[in-house]
Amino acid sequence: MPTSVSSRAMSKTIVTRDSRGAGDRLPDSLHPVLRRIYACRGVENAEELNLGLDALLPVELMTGADEAARIIAGQMENDGHILVIGDFDCDGATSTALSVLALRAMGARQVDYLVPNRFEYGYGLTPEIVELAARDKPDLIITVDNGVSSVDGVAAANALGIPVIVTDHHLPGEQLPAAAAMVNPNLPDSRFPAKSTAGVGVIFYVLLALRALLRDRQWFRGRAEPNMADYLDLLALGTVADVVPLEHNNRILVRQGLARIRAGRCRPGISALLEVAGRSQHRVQASDLGFAVGPRLNAAGRLDDMSVGIECLLADDPLEARQLAVQLDTLNRDRRVIEDDMRQQAEEMLAGLKMKEMDLPPGLCLYDESWHQGVIGILASRIKERHHRPVIAFAPGEGGEIKGSARSIPGVHIRDVLDEVNAKHPGLVPRFGGHAMAAGLTLASGKLDAFRAAFNEVLQARLEGRDLEPVIESDGEIAPQDMHLEMAGLLADGGPWGQGFPEPLFHGEFEVVQQRLLKDRHWKLVVQPAGGDQIVDAIGFNLADDMPGPLPERVLMAYQLDINEFRGNVNLQLRIAHMEAA
Repeated sequence: MPTSVSSRAMSKTIVTRDSRGAGDRLPDSLHPVLRRIYACRGVENAEELNLGLDALLPVELMTGADEAARIIAGQMENDGHILVIGDFDCDGATSTALSVLALRAMGARQVDYLVPNRFEYGYGLTPEIVELAARDKPDLIITVDNGVSSVDGVAAANALGIPVIVTDHHLPGEQLPAAAAMVNPNLPDSRFPAKSTAGVGVIFYVLLALRALLRDRQWFRGRAEPNMADYLDLLALGTVADVVPLEHNNRILVRQGLARIRAGRCRPGISALLEVAGRSQHRVQASDLGFAVGPRLNAAGRLDDMSVGIECLLADDPLEARQLAVQLDTLNRDRRVIEDDMRQQAEEMLAGLKMKEMDLPPGLCLYDESWHQGVIGILASRIKERHHRPVIAFAPGEGGEIKGSARSIPGVHIRDVLDEVNAKHPGLVPRFGGHAMAAGLTLASGKLDAFRAAFNEVLQARLEGRDLEPVIESDGEIAPQDMHLEMAGLLADGGPWGQGFPEPLFHGEFEVVQQRLLKDRHWKLVVQPAGGDQIVDAIGFNLADDMPGPLPERVLMAYQLDINEFRGNVNLQLRIAHMEAA
């Protein structure tokens, strides 16, 4: 039976994941705990555990990649000027860096990039960005991690005689741009089965197709042919940071990229970003890319200019990379201060409603004229995590508009919700786009109340009460004899873990042997598992608000097995995700 867990934010429930009956078909050589974990994630056979490059989906399946390669090859043969236009997040930065590095390595002599400043030009290939790009007289524009909704921008480029190749992974709208070639696994005619491929993965496949075509044309006779595996560190970073589901193909890209980073065979910028974040390069996990490297790159696009992040990834000189990484780290610290202030304001807004948690509307639309446009996405994520419902945070934009960043919960496809709002109220949402779990939109500033009502009307029709009750999915209990450092290492190596393929999480009861509050926010404990003799260190970050002290003698915890390395000592540590009195 589910176990109810109380918190100050919301009541939570721990449920044990369903193994879906797949465990019996996995290799007997797997440790039983790992077999159970894989089965709970829908892994059905040994082929799905093969994360070697030989198991990657073939480039022939990426619809449109061959046509894009043909156009790029033609430009290279004519010494054309190729301009890459990226997005201002980590996926966009890695996509841009990958494109520039690989095209130059293949022998393209005129390759540049342009990333729009989000505060001046907005998202994607807009007509304004085309006008700016045209000053450099490009012969070809390649969009990376954007473009599928850039109908007007592509039309503006076509009017200037500049062909556009769109490479993107976002969901298409009703109308597609008239691009010279389009590569997007989410287009209706795409044969590529890995629909969750990030933008950096899409352009990677285009570059694979380009290399194959150039090889057939004898282009590399007298030229060095690049090894595309050299760019897997960028693939891993962009894929993890964009929080796309880690389906099998994505897991291969991330696993192989992590292996290169650990071996020291990565871009100097990635090494430098790990260093300033205090993370070990030789023990790096996907979570380090998602929670340490990605946010520092994203900070550039949020507060300043993403070209700082791209230059960090492009840098060949470790000293230059280190200087840029320090600059990105400073921007990330500034971002945290802004975010903390905005989050406090948002919680005060919700408190002002004087509602119980259960009486809050199904979706939260929050706006303050002082909020920073670059940080509203993180703010929406934080509020969503605390109140477990779709959240859209808005900030002032240009020309009497406000810009919103939406984050959703499992079971609510946020872009589809916005699409339905737009269908029922034409013109209310002039621009929107995104994924199932995240989206962006623009409103006229006087339309917020009307949008809020329409948004919640659509959500109310789609949701049931249970959908707004947060659930902690556990892989069950783990025997005390399996609670050791070797098991933590086995689980770490069993990844990569991430979105759609979550890191193993267990639950169980523990005796609290010692308890200490760190910085009034984090619980530092020594605990003893029920039925076990050993004692184990445990840490619960930001749990003091949900469970103030002193703690009871016995607690129920949802936790992960973690490896804690401190001053040369390596020990097992439980990382507590949730805790309540047993």
